[in-house]
Amino acid sequence: MKKETIAISLEAEKLRAIKKYMEKKEADLQAEMADQLQKLYEKYVPANVREYIDEREEDEIAPEKTKKVIKTITQPRSIPTSHEGQ
Repeated sequence: MKKETIAISLEAEKLRAIKKYMEKKEADLQAEMADQLQKLYEKYVPANVREYIDEREEDEIAPEKTKKVIKTITQPRSIPTSHEGQ
């Protein structure tokens, strides 16, 4: 499924502090933010809509897995050569 990027503004000093203390706990800011967005999605998007979106995502993935690649094998044709001086 196509992804989009969001931008959030925060005071620089606060962001530095977050990064500093997350680093001490070996936590990843991007991963934590993605986790929080997922929680917001689950909290606010109704279950039936999430189910619909999940089904659409599965439908997009399924055809890619079931595609069969058919290779055509061609034999090189023998090209008659003229024998000069026969």
